Amino acid sequence: MPSTDKAQIDNPSRDQILQRIRTGLRTAVKVEEPAVAFDPVIFEPVNNPLERFQQECVANLMECALTADSAASARHLAEVLQSLAEGELFVEDDPALRRLVDLAAPGRTIRWSTQGAPAETSQATVTLAQALIAQTGSILVTASCGGRGASVIAPCHIVYAKIVQLVPDLTTALSRASQERLLDHNSFACVISGSSRTADIEKILVQGAHGPRRLVVILQTD
Repeated sequence: MPSTDKAQIDNPSRDQILQRIRTGLRTAVKVEEPAVAFDPVIFEPVNNPLERFQQECVANLMECALTADSAASARHLAEVLQSLAEGELFVEDDPALRRLVDLAAPGRTIRWSTQGAPAETSQATVTLAQALIAQTGSILVTASCGGRGASVIAPCHIVYAKIVQLVPDLTTALSRASQERLLDHNSFACVISGSSRTADIEKILVQGAHGPRRLVVILQTD
């Protein structure tokens, strides 16, 4: 039986497909302008940073308390700590926080960040922040703010900040951090937008899924 050259077998369907492809490649495609211009704006403009930050905190399930001075900040910190179970507190070792904790929690067991990482039994961590971001109600922290575990281990994270740390948006926050070379001297940086939460399972919101279920910001306005 003579052999058959497969390349010479007629295949009309294949020829038609190839012809359409050749025709399509020779046809110029007219690109039409979109009917609606693309709007690159994602977030609403920040007109009042403090007001915006407070609004976003509510949306992020965060607690934000405005205090007039350090004495008022200590009183609010004491109220928050009284609502927690007894146990050790992990606190960033900073002079301002030492004064604050001395007033607010004279009887609590304190583990300072210079003594090591927070224990899994810590009831709360108290830290500073690098910046507060009004646009999204977020907190910028680095390893300087008590270490990597300070913002994720305890069930309650308390942040003490001053009004001068409030910036309108993330771009400004990162620009400041770059100017101050914060990212050059820290192995960790994180933007926190509210308490840890998830709704992956049946769309049921669960707080404390991957970190603190409660995030409190004490924002001093003086």
